[in-house]
Amino acid sequence: MKKILIVIADYYEDISSSLLKNAKSNLKDFSLKIIRVPGVFEIPITISKNIKKYDAFIALGCVIKGETPHFDFISSASTQAIMSLSVNSKKPIGNGIITCLNINQAKARGRKGKEAAKAVISVLSQ
Repeated sequence: MKKILIVIADYYEDISSSLLKNAKSNLKDFSLKIIRVPGVFEIPITISKNIKKYDAFIALGCVIKGETPHFDFISSASTQAIMSLSVNSKKPIGNGIITCLNINQAKARGRKGKEAAKAVISVLSQ
């Protein structure tokens, strides 16, 4: 049985809970572990520390644009780090980190967890 680590940022707990619920709905045939981190920025290092222990990973979280450029830095840095980890380790990492302009957009994107899970399953089956 393939082992998948889900790393979830709980900064917006109601949003991340929805992402997790949707992701898990597609992963019944896998061994899952969930690690919670405070924010999206902590996801790549957590995956990196566990890269040899799992067959695949799913990153879940939410970044909402505020009044400063912080949104742009966090979104870009986390996406680039996740892609780099995936390519270098040759292991799939489903990116279910949503980036939104407001909380209403974030609430409407709970399906992203399911999409990230489907992407991981697709790559694992290759």
